[in-house]
Amino acid sequence: MTAPRLEVRLDLIERNTRTLVDRLAPKGIAVHAVTKAALGSPAVARAFIAGGAAGLADSRAANGERLRAARIRSPILSIRSPMVSEADRIVRTFETSANTEHDVITALSAAASAHGWSHGVLLMVELGDLREGILPRDVEVVARHALSLPSIELRGIGSNLACRSGVIPDDANMAELSDLATSLERSLGVALPVVSGGNSANLTWALATGDTGRINHLRLGEALLLGCEPLERRPVDGLSTDAFSLVAEVIESKVKPVQPWGELAQTAFGERPRRGVGGNAIQTIVALGRQDVDAGDLTPPAGAVIVASSSDHLVLETDHLLRPGTELAFRPGYAALLRAMTSPFVVTVHVDAAGG
Repeated sequence: MTAPRLEVRLDLIERNTRTLVDRLAPKGIAVHAVTKAALGSPAVARAFIAGGAAGLADSRAANGERLRAARIRSPILSIRSPMVSEADRIVRTFETSANTEHDVITALSAAASAHGWSHGVLLMVELGDLREGILPRDVEVVARHALSLPSIELRGIGSNLACRSGVIPDDANMAELSDLATSLERSLGVALPVVSGGNSANLTWALATGDTGRINHLRLGEALLLGCEPLERRPVDGLSTDAFSLVAEVIESKVKPVQPWGELAQTAFGERPRRGVGGNAIQTIVALGRQDVDAGDLTPPAGAVIVASSSDHLVLETDHLLRPGTELAFRPGYAALLRAMTSPFVVTVHVDAAGG
């Protein structure tokens, strides 16, 4: 079989989805499953839907278009603030988009009006992580602007934490979002059906808290795909962490000195190498590089340690020599999965429990 390849267990993704959907439902929280790390894979999207996700979410118009081309009819939320230049693609592909800017919402209004339909807007609120979001004191102004536009439906508010600055979702910031939703409803005289608390980083809070307030929606990707929460990358109880396996082929395995010789400068990626200790080790190279994956986010198989990577090579120290052609399986983290799914050199295959 072709290598490198990403082997995907759709049954485990479906099971992870069902587990979290069922745990969050008694708390009144619906799940939109995020397909972006899977490059808008229709097969992964169908596993999410079979697992009970209320809808899908993605950050790229092209991924949304891929899902629609595969005849997937579930609601899809655009989770990155749209570019003005792609307003028409957004309203043709997504029922709702996350927004923060007057001008973007105006462009979406014009595009939706041209098609004769409405487009939903979810206003993102800045709660401290300092990525996207409207400051809480300014949300009402933006909301009034959205309500004044034709073909725009204000569907709610949301937040995003832990992505840029690692701010942890907790009772305090989730209560702030809940209170803001209630305050907006009173001042604007409208109902806000969606209060989207955040992403997989919200799971620890959502599953443990006794009061979720107005939070009734989460956008989950990493937890469903990899079975862990993003704050500390700890496995979530009851979820599978091995739905993805990145398989690479050995192209060299030799005993070599640990320490390089000669005068040292920067590596190909601008890093300053450190001289190792003396002695020899078994150095094994697989045909997998930074053009394919984030090497720092891979867990190697037992008996192997990742020591370096370049564009096309992943260098390991292994506990025994391996014959060229031998395949090694790595477990990807979120960053590694994202890049591997995007690389045109990594083939994605769906396998069953027996590896077939």
